[in-house]
Amino acid sequence: MFKKIQLKFNSFFSEGHSRTLLAKKNIAASFLIKAGSIFVGLLLIPMTINYINPTQYGIWLTLSSLISWFSFFDIGLGNGLKNKLAEAKALNQIKKSQIYISTTYALLTLISAFIFLLFFCINPFLDWKFILNISHDDQSLEKVVLIIVGFFCVSFVIQLINTILIANHKSAKSSLISLIGSFLSLLIIFVLSKYTKATLIKLVMVLLGIPLLVQVVFTIWLFKTSLSDLAPTYNQIDLKYTKELLSIGGVFFIIQIGAVVLFQTDNIVITQLFGPKEVTVFNIAYKLFSVIIMIFTIIITPFWSSFTDAYAQNDLKWINEIILKMQKYWLLLVVLTVFLLIISPVVFRLWLGEKVEIPLRLSIAMTFYVLAYTWQTIHVFLLNGIGKIRLQLYLVVISAVMNIPIAVYLGKKIGLAGITFSNAILFLIMGVVFSIQCKKILNNTATGIWGK
Repeated sequence: MFKKIQLKFNSFFSEGHSRTLLAKKNIAASFLIKAGSIFVGLLLIPMTINYINPTQYGIWLTLSSLISWFSFFDIGLGNGLKNKLAEAKALNQIKKSQIYISTTYALLTLISAFIFLLFFCINPFLDWKFILNISHDDQSLEKVVLIIVGFFCVSFVIQLINTILIANHKSAKSSLISLIGSFLSLLIIFVLSKYTKATLIKLVMVLLGIPLLVQVVFTIWLFKTSLSDLAPTYNQIDLKYTKELLSIGGVFFIIQIGAVVLFQTDNIVITQLFGPKEVTVFNIAYKLFSVIIMIFTIIITPFWSSFTDAYAQNDLKWINEIILKMQKYWLLLVVLTVFLLIISPVVFRLWLGEKVEIPLRLSIAMTFYVLAYTWQTIHVFLLNGIGKIRLQLYLVVISAVMNIPIAVYLGKKIGLAGITFSNAILFLIMGVVFSIQCKKILNNTATGIWGK
């Protein structure tokens, strides 16, 4: 019996298309790494809340959401680079890959410096007490926000290593970097909670500074070892490739703006409607149910660049087989998500004790959100990989515009769960449209906007 299982296990990782085998290995390694990340993340939330308090934690979450809006200033270069690297790898163009990487690093460094200088000038004039809807004065807020922006601007450039790893079918290494950063943050928060007085500045320094330091170390190490042939150099910077990187990156840029508004406005709407403490409640519920999203993301992430590779070689049969498999895996996720909903009251009680109460209605809303989000993700990853993103551009922008009024309306009608239901409705609509588009593309019947 054991021998049969072993043979089946070996054949799973040794039989099939080379693209599929590479994806399987990345998925298996990522599952082990992400299991650790999920465990660390679940421990970090109650430890962080205990270190400060639910209101301050809500302020941190809202601030980090606001600052993440700056991510769209990469004008789509990250995703443009991912597709260009995957194409160059498929065609074995190593020198061109190095030029793409060097040029992108240079452009992002310039953009990052501009963002920080601009924010440094306007920050003293911003009323953070009003923006965060808090009743008490906190003189350190201006400094906290500046620190967050500073860390973000450095991370803006350094995180490019994740894009390079994923484009080279090494997504598991990207996950490992994230795990090490989170684990070290957890250890330091634990030590601080035992021996120091809690402050928001210390929390920010640990939660942003430590993962950033880990990324810097790994970036240097990887470019000296396994990615040495792709290491960026000053001599390889060639700005004439900017247009090429932005040919698809520019569309990704607009999609990113819409996605940031769609994903990150929830915390702001909640803060304005219910106060920063409810941001903590919302994000705790999301953290639990996002475990399902993490699991599915592990499975689907290696296939972005694989779709690019297959499409460049006109291997539509392989793409179709993978999409059908992903849809079958999604059905298993439906069962898993519903089971998580059933046991969620017990999980929250064991995880958080009596400190924070999570409404069942919010958990139900999160269930619908997870299922709608993962379904559309299957098809978005294919469309992103093959560069057919014009329809996605229109739908994401429309959804971003509609999300805030729908979220405010449903939030006032049914409370915190209404914010999540707003997202779920929009993702459901996009998921249906994108699945139709993918079917048309794979059947060679996509015309007009469906094929762009």
